[in-house]
Amino acid sequence: MSNYIVTQNVADCIGCRACEVHCKDKNNSGPGAFYCRMIEVSSSETSPPRIDFVYLSCFHCEKPWCVDACPTGAMRRRDKDGIVYVEEKACVGCKACITACPWTVPQWNPETGKVGKCDLCMDRIDQGLEPACVTKCTTGCLSFTTPSAASQAARQAFAEQLMLNRR
Repeated sequence: MSNYIVTQNVADCIGCRACEVHCKDKNNSGPGAFYCRMIEVSSSETSPPRIDFVYLSCFHCEKPWCVDACPTGAMRRRDKDGIVYVEEKACVGCKACITACPWTVPQWNPETGKVGKCDLCMDRIDQGLEPACVTKCTTGCLSFTTPSAASQAARQAFAEQLMLNRR
């Protein structure tokens, strides 16, 4: 896992897909390629029926299968922070990384004939900025943080909810 993570407060998400739009704009990912996705999850078993939107992007795995599958070394993992990215100049468009990833995170860009994927906007991170999807989120439901801070925040929210339920 990388040193960074994008988390989502599902309750605040309205499914506007601003994250997808700004990611595509920043990365010129081409038609049909989405480096982050908003997945619609609905339940007709609740009353009233409920629709939630769940943010999905690269998990920046500790041992990324996409990196191991890449025959040219174009798919890489940065040592300093664990971000998995594509070195576009080295990509030959074989799509081995797409096949290797269980979540089909790497995406084919038909305009370039190469693969691209979420790199957490590492150029922005290197400048001390947050990823485009986070900064342009309409409701602010996306957060850029560390895995340990995200875990702490989730435990804190759970504990607060338990206390409210006991009252």
